[in-house]
Amino acid sequence: MAVFEGRLEEGWRRGGDLLGEPGDKGLLLLVPGEDLDALASQPGGKLPVKGAGALVVAALNEAGEAERFLYQSGGGGSARWVKAAGMGRAELARAVRALIHVQRSEEVVGKVAGIGETTARRTIRRAAVVGAGTMGSGIAMCYANAGLPVLLQDASREALEAGMARIRAVYDEAARKGRISEEERDARLARIEPVNGYDGFEEVEIVTEAVFEGMALKKQIFEDLDRVCREGTILASNTSTLSIDEIAGATRRPGDVIGHHYFSPAHIMRLLEVVQGAATQPDVLATSLALGRRLGKLGVVVGNGYGFVGNRMLHQYGREAQLLIEEGALPEQIDRVLTGFGMAMGPFAVGDLAGLDVGWRIRRENAHLRKPGERYPVVADRLCERGRFGQKTGAGWYRYDESRRAIPDPEVTALIHDISAEQGIERRAISDQEVLTRTQFALINEGARLLGEGIARRASDIDLVYLNGYGYPAWRGGPMHYAESVGLARILETIREWQAREGERWRPAPLLEELVARKCQSFAEGEGGR
Repeated sequence: MAVFEGRLEEGWRRGGDLLGEPGDKGLLLLVPGEDLDALASQPGGKLPVKGAGALVVAALNEAGEAERFLYQSGGGGSARWVKAAGMGRAELARAVRALIHVQRSEEVVGKVAGIGETTARRTIRRAAVVGAGTMGSGIAMCYANAGLPVLLQDASREALEAGMARIRAVYDEAARKGRISEEERDARLARIEPVNGYDGFEEVEIVTEAVFEGMALKKQIFEDLDRVCREGTILASNTSTLSIDEIAGATRRPGDVIGHHYFSPAHIMRLLEVVQGAATQPDVLATSLALGRRLGKLGVVVGNGYGFVGNRMLHQYGREAQLLIEEGALPEQIDRVLTGFGMAMGPFAVGDLAGLDVGWRIRRENAHLRKPGERYPVVADRLCERGRFGQKTGAGWYRYDESRRAIPDPEVTALIHDISAEQGIERRAISDQEVLTRTQFALINEGARLLGEGIARRASDIDLVYLNGYGYPAWRGGPMHYAESVGLARILETIREWQAREGERWRPAPLLEELVARKCQSFAEGEGGR
């Protein structure tokens, strides 16, 4: 990592020279305040430094702290502003190192054991998507945007019409704002063919199922696809939590079944969790990774298990956030702390955006997985019972005005206090630091557990999942990189204290204990021996 302190113009001019050795791809520019102000007044976009893979530009005040900084991850990426909240020189340098970590993580994410340049890839010329809801219509746009014709199927004529209307609205808006031409809009729309049945499915090379999270429905659909699709068609599920192996068991061709977990909105979000089942054939996996690149996605291969990587960790993060509100915090405090940390949105605002009914359905589907005696947060379920599903109903954790502005709701506060009393919890003041530590350490501990189980192959893969699918700040490197900056021994010590007080939900991940016992400083030190 190189550091330059001086005028911005000189930093731009010398930026390439300051990068040092070929592998040293980070640059920290410390400039006068007026230079940073001038930069802020310019339109956003790519910065004019050539060759800097990771760049941070900041101005230090008299106390030696930055109030904001600009960063760019990757030589061609767009620049983003961050409120720095008093970050000093050391913290800014740590941000550059985190961005270098992100860059290096992307360089290796596609390296999967058993998959190489000689592994066969299946040809994809035409696709189909089952389910015309928000996810299905978004996935159909991914294919159309990449130049691939796609069938969009839904048994409900009303749902199909709504899905096509949603797609037209997205493309009309893109054309109106000049992002695509009207000719390109019309071409993309023409590539999407709405169908009610399975007519034409015998001609496609890949089908992606995108119906709601219900195992019985998904298995029925895969039985149908097994019957109507020709041999060699890849059958992918967009399930976010359910077992790919169980879904594959509904077919006579489990080797052709794989998970393609897109993130909402699917036509915008970069992440694609590629879920490898026990029977998934190597050419299906290789084709999925190549297809992901063609669709403009970052494909991360994960193992099969409840919630895969992203959502399994998210459930622990969300659980701690909800337990914190039962103990004394409120949604607005937790969202403020976590956006201050750098998250794109807080967990309660995210829930309202995604729809609280989605998680409610998943919790009911998987109620049998709860461990006896495990503390279960109940506020979200109570909100759903009242019909508060988030932005779509005008009320969830927050209430929303005509502009969809989140407003703390006294009704929610009263409900939270009532539930605390019902459970015999004496509410207390919760510090911002406790909010941050409990939510982040919950993510990290579960991430370490996933690594130990082999569901995640590399800690850097977990980081990419969270950076590209869950709004984790790139300048912190992802939850596992952040853990290493905090110190694995410190995290384990804290988790053990919580386990002694709270019980089994804070049992440390075996891998975390192993690494600390071996005095390892990083998760990568433990990956070679597994």
